[in-house]
Amino acid sequence: MINTIKQLFGLSPKVDYAGLVKQGAIILDVRSKGEYASGHIKGSINISVDTLSDNLSKLKDKNKPIITCCASGMRSASAKSILRSNGYSIVHNGGGWSSLQNKLR
Repeated sequence: MINTIKQLFGLSPKVDYAGLVKQGAIILDVRSKGEYASGHIKGSINISVDTLSDNLSKLKDKNKPIITCCASGMRSASAKSILRSNGYSIVHNGGGWSSLQNKLR
């Protein structure tokens, strides 16, 4: 409960996205194929949030860190919930892909 309140107010510890990527984290872009084609983070994987449940086999290691992203952070939050409910242990919502890209520099 306390952690949820902290997260709502942005008081939880900052995530080192660049460090996670250096350690092998997967960047999962959950936008549509068309959105992804118009721009994305190099090396990211594109599985739309609508098809994520049917494509979990593409994310084999449930203990490997995953950073979800989309256009604004709404779909990536949904994707994080889907992944967590399917046993993926280290999942972070990276929010909008362009702001996440800036955090990786």
